[in-house]
Amino acid sequence: MANPLDTDAGSELFSSYEAELKLVQADLNQKLDQISELSGEPRKSAIRLAERTLDEANELLGQMRIEKQNIPSATRSKANQRFRNFESDIDAQKCKLKTMSDDRKALFGNRYSDNPDHDQQLEQRQQLLSGTERLDRSSQRLRDSQRIANETENIGRDTLADLQLQRETIQHTRMNMLESEGYVDRSVKTLRGMARRMATNRIITVAIITVLVLLIFAVIYSKFH
Repeated sequence: MANPLDTDAGSELFSSYEAELKLVQADLNQKLDQISELSGEPRKSAIRLAERTLDEANELLGQMRIEKQNIPSATRSKANQRFRNFESDIDAQKCKLKTMSDDRKALFGNRYSDNPDHDQQLEQRQQLLSGTERLDRSSQRLRDSQRIANETENIGRDTLADLQLQRETIQHTRMNMLESEGYVDRSVKTLRGMARRMATNRIITVAIITVLVLLIFAVIYSKFH
């Protein structure tokens, strides 16, 4: 059965983001389950992947927050409820991921130490790695945006070329129509000239017949007198 929100552009976009967010949430849950079974470097790598997935989920949630404003007020309440459910689920996943990230013994394994200086160095390294990953993601988004811009430019160029071709086709058709109209005008003039000549010939024929009849009557009259 079709979703009642799928009746306008805003609703379709909201539903599209909603479907994509469900997939991202499922992927995030799977990553969280894997983290609980890992320790040391594999655990840190899994946490970074989960953080990246969580960022993606937050981005989709932000897009849904924008698009739900475009949904008609008659059906917006259902969208708001679904949005709040997603928001609550993502907050819970975020808290779970934070708890796993704060489990330093599981995170660093046998290298875990209560030394504050050592912990601070590890935290700084983690922040540096996290910043590098965010920079990589930003660079990737920039490359994607550039690619989309180039594709849009190519589409625009192709569209302009198609419009120019259509314009030339319309002009050619218009010239053919004007030329056809000229042929029609000349044909009409020719037909009118033929009609006038036929009328003139008919009058001359009638006149000749009338003269011949009068001559016949004159000859007959002269014979009897």
